[in-house]
Amino acid sequence: MSIIKDMPYEWWVGLRYTRAGKRSGRNRFISFISWISVAGIALGVAALIVVLSVMNGFQKEVTDRMLSVVAHIEVFDARGVLPDWRRSASEALRNPGVRAAAPFVDMQGMLVVEGTMKPALVRGVLPAEEAKVSKVAQHSTAFAALQPGSFNIVLGNELAEALGVKAGDRLTMLLAPGGAQGGQLAGAPRSRTFTVAGTFKAGHFQFDSSLAFVSLEDAMAVQGLPAPSGLRLHLADLYAAPQVAAELQHSMSGELIMRDWSQVNAIWFAAVGSQKRMMFIIITMIVAVAAFNLVSTLVMAVRDKQADIAILRTLGASPRSIMKIFVVQGTLVGVLGTLLGVGLGVLVALNVDVIVPFIERVFGLHFLSKDIYFISEIPSQLRWADVGWSGGVSILLAFVATLYPSWSASRLHPADALRYE
Repeated sequence: MSIIKDMPYEWWVGLRYTRAGKRSGRNRFISFISWISVAGIALGVAALIVVLSVMNGFQKEVTDRMLSVVAHIEVFDARGVLPDWRRSASEALRNPGVRAAAPFVDMQGMLVVEGTMKPALVRGVLPAEEAKVSKVAQHSTAFAALQPGSFNIVLGNELAEALGVKAGDRLTMLLAPGGAQGGQLAGAPRSRTFTVAGTFKAGHFQFDSSLAFVSLEDAMAVQGLPAPSGLRLHLADLYAAPQVAAELQHSMSGELIMRDWSQVNAIWFAAVGSQKRMMFIIITMIVAVAAFNLVSTLVMAVRDKQADIAILRTLGASPRSIMKIFVVQGTLVGVLGTLLGVGLGVLVALNVDVIVPFIERVFGLHFLSKDIYFISEIPSQLRWADVGWSGGVSILLAFVATLYPSWSASRLHPADALRYE
């Protein structure tokens, strides 16, 4: 209570001016406009928090699903193949940041079933080793069928659906003539028949619709390779991939090429980061429009309170004190709107997974197409740093909006204000 009693009178008067007066309808109208400003700021802040949370969730969800297939680091030999991959894997595992290593062969081909043809990236793997670096191999039992000489293949579920095949069906893989070991590209494409052992689902449409796995030995036989193409590494901290790749470049023997996951998808991550910054700027402009509604509200309040200003000046209030009164009034409106907006934004951001499906069911809509956006559900990840930035920017804009009306109030002369009262 002592803090309240010791509060400067400018705060008391500014707080009183935010409430509706009982003297006139104009006073109540000004208060109504103030509440409209509060609502505008609240909606702008809430929209900013929700949009940033959805952008965060989108980036995290796609990254997680992407990394269920993509290795944290891929190691290639400059010669095209990695002859002693076990030694290279052992050298990589000496780095404390590396948890597992698995060899692989990648080849581009066409999968053909009864006239239906689909392009695919076919990856040769060792199932036991691949499970250490890939969540897809961990969660799909079909990988156990990828034994040397079996010529079995595991397809992404979307790819299998597009080809119209299921477990036990056979398909033909077409590869360009020549191969990794040189040779002419002229001539008929090479072909090999594979048996579908099952499917996997990464949850990322790009991989589910274009990726397939076969046995490492079968891939090497089809390609005519004497050794795997390289190694896929799994790290303890995926965000340390660039640093670990630089360390491995110096510690591992041979002419090796390192490629981390952020380089493989650099364009996508740069685009998402750019979109998030642009959305922050655009929606901040909406908050600014709502905040600068305070200018008109305070200008009206200054005109309505001219007599009060004159009396306060006559009683000894300084121009600075008059200015402070209206700064307090406008800033309180901004703080109230910001707090309401933060509460609403956090509530919506934490329940996007419930709100969006409800809207889709009621209106028969579907916001995301999985073949365009990789995922079909709108995710959300609330970050308190974004909440802090949103609230801070809103309060700052509200404070800036109070400066001109407050300054004009401080320049009002008592005699002019009382002349027509």
